[in-house]
Amino acid sequence: MTALRARIEKSADAYRSIGEVAAELGLEPHVLRYWETRFPKQVSPVKRPDGRRFFRPQDLEALRAIQILVHERGMTLKGAKAVLSEQGVAAVLGGKAAITPGAAQAASHARALQETLAKAYTDVPADAEARRERLTETLSELSDLKSRLDALRARRAG
Repeated sequence: MTALRARIEKSADAYRSIGEVAAELGLEPHVLRYWETRFPKQVSPVKRPDGRRFFRPQDLEALRAIQILVHERGMTLKGAKAVLSEQGVAAVLGGKAAITPGAAQAASHARALQETLAKAYTDVPADAEARRERLTETLSELSDLKSRLDALRARRAG
């Protein structure tokens, strides 16, 4: 990129390449491409014949909303998709989106599991028996989380 090009700022209505969007949101391009497949109603960039993606302003807003729900609030992609479908991007960006108790509870359990796994990988005991005990505890926590998620799915289905 030339120095002149780096100094020119695009207008808010300009289309942006995947690299520009990734840099603006602090995400990797492969994450944006994956979210594009998971949220086709909210994110649908214009694709040129050569396959390059250009994100419209509304795509960028939707990606920001997804980032808020997934990275800041700890929701799953499925939960974020439900919130965006029910309440819309504007509600999430405006901070007015209400997360249902079931989704909030699942998000908090997911966060707790992430923290447990992170701790398990950083605090590795030296002896085999202690490692076995930690793995057993982690398996127990994962099983508990799975049963809670299954119960939540059953309540939603019923």
